[in-house]
Amino acid sequence: MPIEPLLPLFHRLDREHFGGSLAPLVQPRLSLRWSDGRMIRTAGLYRRGPQICEIVLSRPLLEPLPREALLGTLAHEMIHAWVDRVLRAREVHGPCFRDRMAAINAAQSTFEVRIRHSYPLPGATAERTPRWLARCPRCGSSTPYRRRVSGLACRSCCQALHGGRWHASCLLEFEQAS
Repeated sequence: MPIEPLLPLFHRLDREHFGGSLAPLVQPRLSLRWSDGRMIRTAGLYRRGPQICEIVLSRPLLEPLPREALLGTLAHEMIHAWVDRVLRAREVHGPCFRDRMAAINAAQSTFEVRIRHSYPLPGATAERTPRWLARCPRCGSSTPYRRRVSGLACRSCCQALHGGRWHASCLLEFEQAS
């Protein structure tokens, strides 16, 4: 897929799935751009700043993929902007995010918005294989990580036992992957 201008896609998705609520935020308070080519581990990001926020999409990761990957990633980052700037909620992939994601996925079948992508990473090497396994002491589920991250809790246990709020009893325990 050749690089496509993001602003027309942004405005279309804003009209269709956010009721036009994000359009007033674009320029100068919300910047939208392709990465400079160095962003290779994540498809996109929403960065909040005190005055200006930005959505950055990974050119190396999304360029070889179908247009649906671009639309799903842009919509994902737009949900972050909507939760932050319109709802003024402080959450990452919490209930507001998940509700809007489900509404967008139910309203159309052209693309899918997900929490995490499974796109192939350009130049993936053995050194990027996960070195750690994070295990939940309550439910026993495990997730691979490249590095240890402090303060992570099992989402499903927090959801089931604590109403979706982070709780220390659900902290993940890290062990080296074999």
